[in-house]
Amino acid sequence: MTDAPEETGTLFEAPPLAEQERMVEAVLFASAAPVTNADLEARMPHGSNASQAVELLQKRYEGRGVRVVKVGEAWAIRTAPDLGFLMQKETVETRKLSRAAIETLAIVAYHQPCTRAEIEEIRGVSVSRGTIDQLLEMEWIRLGRRRMTPGRPVTFVVTPEFLDHFGLENARDLPGLKELRAAGLLENRPPPGAIPLGEGREDEVDEDQTELFEEE
Repeated sequence: MTDAPEETGTLFEAPPLAEQERMVEAVLFASAAPVTNADLEARMPHGSNASQAVELLQKRYEGRGVRVVKVGEAWAIRTAPDLGFLMQKETVETRKLSRAAIETLAIVAYHQPCTRAEIEEIRGVSVSRGTIDQLLEMEWIRLGRRRMTPGRPVTFVVTPEFLDHFGLENARDLPGLKELRAAGLLENRPPPGAIPLGEGREDEVDEDQTELFEEE
């Protein structure tokens, strides 16, 4: 009895890389939210290399009206930054964040992961539940891991939606203190502990709301 001939290839070969690039383009174009490499490969034929296809697509869109950008660990097609003014008529301003929400969001972004107690220590005033709930509902912050300390308090971190809204790849791309002060968006406030903490005082709605973190 003779041995069966060995197979020289797989039963289903991956499509050409150019075709994989088209598939990635179609998924990113149709998706409202950024898509990870794992999600792309789950949609594509067996053996596809989503990472390589995305890199080719990213190069193809260089200098065009839209770009393939990385948002955290995912990818998305977005309007080129210098052409954002063309979209102004399509922008609907729904609401502005209060000063309390802006400060809370900034603390989470720059100090994540951080607990509610740490946010209150930095701000020098207790944080109302409504402020945290608003940022959670907007999906700009989310619950992180619990701290391995007494009480095991939850921590807060920013979300991919936050990064996507402000065109950031990750939190390390946030502007530094010098840039914020130069833009007039950061006050020279005394360090925590320099003034008495407001005992029992919670956030108050500030009518003169800053526009640093306006929703578009």
